[in-house]
Amino acid sequence: MDKESLIAALSPDLKRIEEALSAVQASQVPFINEVSHYILFAGGKRLRPLLTVLCARLCGYEDPKIYDLAVLFEYLHAATLLHDDVVDGAEFRRGRRAAHNLWGNQATILVGDYLYARALRIAVEKGNFEVLDVVTSTTVLMSEGEVLQLLNVDNTGLTEAEYEEVIFRKTAALMAAACECGGIMAGVSPEERKALYEFGRRLGMAFQITDDLLDYLGAAEETGKGIGTDFREGKVTLPLLYALNEADDPDRFRLITLLRDLEPSPETFREACRIIERWGGFTRARQRAEEEVKGALSALSLFPPSSTRKLLEDLTRYLLVRRK
Repeated sequence: MDKESLIAALSPDLKRIEEALSAVQASQVPFINEVSHYILFAGGKRLRPLLTVLCARLCGYEDPKIYDLAVLFEYLHAATLLHDDVVDGAEFRRGRRAAHNLWGNQATILVGDYLYARALRIAVEKGNFEVLDVVTSTTVLMSEGEVLQLLNVDNTGLTEAEYEEVIFRKTAALMAAACECGGIMAGVSPEERKALYEFGRRLGMAFQITDDLLDYLGAAEETGKGIGTDFREGKVTLPLLYALNEADDPDRFRLITLLRDLEPSPETFREACRIIERWGGFTRARQRAEEEVKGALSALSLFPPSSTRKLLEDLTRYLLVRRK
C-alpha cells in the first residue's frame, strides 16, 4: 500500500482521534489550554492512539469509547516533547518554534506535567486497573529513558545494548503500551497480549532508529526540525555508534572531535556524515531497523488475517520509508 492509500485507509480513525483530543483536553486554566493546543495540534502523526484503536479492533473490540482512551497516549507523547525540547534547548518542533521559546522553560515544563497528569486521569476514568498499571509503569520507563539519554550525552563509549535501553524507554515502551492497552480493552488472552506488546515494542524500536537516521539523512522541510540536531547535542545514536565501533583510529578520533565541537558548523556535520557513511553506520542502522520491522510483523502473525491486520502491517512497513 502506498502512502496516499495508507492515509486514506486510516483517515476515518484519525478524524475520530482528533475529535476525541479536542473533547478531552480542556482545562479550567486557559493558559494550559493554549500551550497544550499548540503542541497537540501541531501536525503530529497520532501514531500512538492509532495503534491503540487498531490493536483493539484487531482483537474484535469496536466500542467507540476506545478513542477516548487512546488519546491518553498522545497526551503522554506530547508531554515528553515539551520536556525534551526544554532539556535539549530545541529551536523548532514540527516546523514551528518550540513551545519553550514562546512561553519560557518554567511554563512549558508545568504544562508538560499537566499533560502527564491528564493522561493518568483518563486511565483512571476508564476504570480498568490493568490499563492504569500499564500506563503508570510506562510513564516510569519514559522518565528513566530521558534521564539515561541525558547522562549519555557525549558518551562515545556507549554500547549498542545501552543505546537499546535508552530508545526502549524513550520511545518503544509507549508504543508497546498503546498496543497492549488496545488488547486489554478487548479482553485478549495472555498470549495475545504479549504478542501485541512485542509488536509495539519492535515497532517503536524501528521508529526510533529510523528517526535517528532521518536526523542525518532527512530534509528539514520534511522532518520539521533541523537536520543534525542529535549530533550537535552530542547524542550518540545508532549510525554514529556503529561508525565509532568500526572506524580506524584516525577516523574515530576525528568523529569524537567533531561530536565535541562546541560551535559546530554545517561543514562539521557534513564531514561527520561522510565518515559515518564510509564506515557503514547508515547502512547498518537501516538493516537494524529492518530487523525490528520483521520482528514486529512476526508478532502480528499470531492473529488471523484481516483488513485490520493488513493495515497494521502496511503501517509498519511504511516506517522504513517515511521521510518525517
